[in-house]
Amino acid sequence: MTYRVVFTDHTFDELDVERGILSDLDVEVIDGERSEASNEELAEGADGLLVMFDTVDAALMDAMPDCRIISRTGIGLDNVDVEAATERGIFVTNVPDYCIPEVSDHALALMLSLSRKVVEYEDQVHGGGWDVSEGRTMHRLETQTIGLVAFGNIARAVCEKANGFGMDVIAHDPFLSDEQIREGGAEPVEELDDLLARSDVVSVHTPLTPETEGMIDAEAFETMQESAFVVNVARGGIIDEADLADALDAGEIAGAGIDVLSEEPPSEDNPLVGRDDVILTPHAAWHSAESMIELREKAARNLRDTLAGDVPTYLVNTELIE
Repeated sequence: MTYRVVFTDHTFDELDVERGILSDLDVEVIDGERSEASNEELAEGADGLLVMFDTVDAALMDAMPDCRIISRTGIGLDNVDVEAATERGIFVTNVPDYCIPEVSDHALALMLSLSRKVVEYEDQVHGGGWDVSEGRTMHRLETQTIGLVAFGNIARAVCEKANGFGMDVIAHDPFLSDEQIREGGAEPVEELDDLLARSDVVSVHTPLTPETEGMIDAEAFETMQESAFVVNVARGGIIDEADLADALDAGEIAGAGIDVLSEEPPSEDNPLVGRDDVILTPHAAWHSAESMIELREKAARNLRDTLAGDVPTYLVNTELIE
């Protein structure tokens, strides 16, 4: 039997990695990036779907009634209707562990750039200045507290690295016990407001869900210290960007390091673009040569295992096998 696999969208030059992983099966791999057809047209007759950023909703699933798996090339699942897939008996998989070193490093890089005024100093020197005392007061990291909003794999890696700087680490995660958070090296904080009030740096690590969308809002910024920074390497939309801009304008917090936005790339009227007190990177926290290969291999293995009749390693809707 020849399986039809469609990769709707990606950022790769070719699909040799995926084809190599799938080579032990009789698979036709359709590259959506090289086709003028719509995803609905490409999905017709598909046995499996690989997707990076495109939306996979119920309508697209109905265009491929024989589909057995939707393999997300990434961590988040906000672009895949998991409930609709489960109703149709379609496996949904992701790759939750491929870029933990990179994203945790990036969170700390943003924190360090803010804390040590790296971008401000660079701009000043390139502009002909040489004034170490210009701007806000800096403080040594080992006197600082970093607050982690959620305490999953990436946040735990941030915790370990921040502990190495001598920082105090606190974490809020309503889905974990205090003991689990302590075992990860952080002090548990029951209420989010307490974490916000105590933290010199607030680092966001929650998934984007209806419950977390906009959770870091005007009220949250009012609770934070005026000298505090906020860092987001999780998902755009968790931080209310208009409220963040207003809080910066009002001096309620000192700055922000943002890798993810609610609209990517941002529109010209995004209130965070062009600000001296915001460091923006283009959803790059996950990226390295090593993480890219790991991501592609694991996403393709999820699909291959499913087509071969096995349970994939990173199955999300596990109720389908219970």
